[in-house]
Amino acid sequence: MNKVRTRFAPSPTGYLHIGGLRTALYGFLYSKKHGGDFVLRIEDTDTARYVDGSVEIIYSTMRDSKIMYDEGPDVGGDYGPYIQSERKNIYKEYAEKLVELGGAYYCFCSPERIASLKDEEGNVRYDKHCLSLSKEEIARRIASGEPYVIRQNVPKEGAGTYNDLVYGEIKVDYKDIEDGILLKSDGMPTYNFANVIDDHLMGITHVIRGTEYLSSTPKYNLMYDAFGWERPEYIHLPPIMKDAQHKLSKRNGDASYEDFVKKGYVKEAIVNYIALLGWNPKTNQEKMSLDELIQNFSLEGIGKSPAIFDDVKCRWLSGEYIKEMSFEEFKQNALPFLKESKAYGKYDEDKLLSLVKGRIQIYSEIAEKIDFLEEFGEFDLSLFENQKQKASVELAKEILPKIKQALLLVEDWSNANLFDVLVKLSESLTVKKQAVLWIARIAITAKQATAGGATEIAELLGKEETIKRLDFAINLIG
Repeated sequence: MNKVRTRFAPSPTGYLHIGGLRTALYGFLYSKKHGGDFVLRIEDTDTARYVDGSVEIIYSTMRDSKIMYDEGPDVGGDYGPYIQSERKNIYKEYAEKLVELGGAYYCFCSPERIASLKDEEGNVRYDKHCLSLSKEEIARRIASGEPYVIRQNVPKEGAGTYNDLVYGEIKVDYKDIEDGILLKSDGMPTYNFANVIDDHLMGITHVIRGTEYLSSTPKYNLMYDAFGWERPEYIHLPPIMKDAQHKLSKRNGDASYEDFVKKGYVKEAIVNYIALLGWNPKTNQEKMSLDELIQNFSLEGIGKSPAIFDDVKCRWLSGEYIKEMSFEEFKQNALPFLKESKAYGKYDEDKLLSLVKGRIQIYSEIAEKIDFLEEFGEFDLSLFENQKQKASVELAKEILPKIKQALLLVEDWSNANLFDVLVKLSESLTVKKQAVLWIARIAITAKQATAGGATEIAELLGKEETIKRLDFAINLIG
């Protein structure tokens, strides 16, 4: 068996969409699982859709996500150039060769004639008008400078069949395939031609792409067969859906890898989750490092049904990564998001981050979890009511002054010591410790839900601010 070589061939038309990144990831995982090479190729022949800066986004996204290629425009390799617009002469040579082999032909039809071929539904289907032109006429018209394209010569009858490693045998009638343009009048190839030439010349053994190409693959195979080249193996991937009806798509502005990073998802979790969109490891393990993904990846795990992007699950996975992170790694990743908080710069950084680590799923939740430290004021006394914690407004009115008195005597203002003081107070009052801690936390935060318990927050606020807030609550409750 030849060495496995896969490729990711994005068009630089904007950000790198999640579906595109999954295609890249599966190509990477499959090649690495089999000790092969993973190639990045930029397919920029559609100049009308080219977006400035897109190529750099592709490079940076793949580096940042660790889906790194062995060969590509910016790293080199033995099969370059890896940018299609730099391979123009190669395509012309092979297009002319395909004409000689009978797999393609010159077409001189004007745009007006092409437009006249529209059917009742407005679809244009070329009628092979120029297929019968003699070599002499073709040579004369080219010599006179007449513009032309090169079209594929698809048989009128029969069907193209091939085996897809996910979907099994695929059959498409040739009557459903048009004689598409392979080389445009400006000498640039269409995707349909360039991807075949490049995949062959770059030694690609396995072509991994979306199901939208299932029906067009037979026309690519016609070219492989005409040239006498070995067809690659095909692996088509099920679509990623936004919901049961809508595909995730760049056109609809659905999220890119960059968007998820900006929202504060853990990078490794994004890649981990994308791997699970359409692939099942056949185990209960869902959290996997890139090395574990390589080890576990197999085509047998790829499903045929569309995968629905579940943001709740992606967030959960991100939270699992945060829980297992060292504090130093967490701090490095979380600091830019901490700086967005109103509490930043007013409290000890490490204590703030300790408060939220393990209580957030994505970094952008940090501000909302700790901003209560700077938003204290009037609050609804009904927050003291909590049946589960055996707390009530009446109990709060009774014990808040005692909580204040106990804390006024504290010299070691640390979380552990403050906790012990309040537990001992609850025992002396014969009140459940959960009730004392609940009432203390509501009194100093004015929030029903906060990151951290009463004594963790008191330690952060400091003795003076904690007592001040307790006084406020005592006056409020009357």
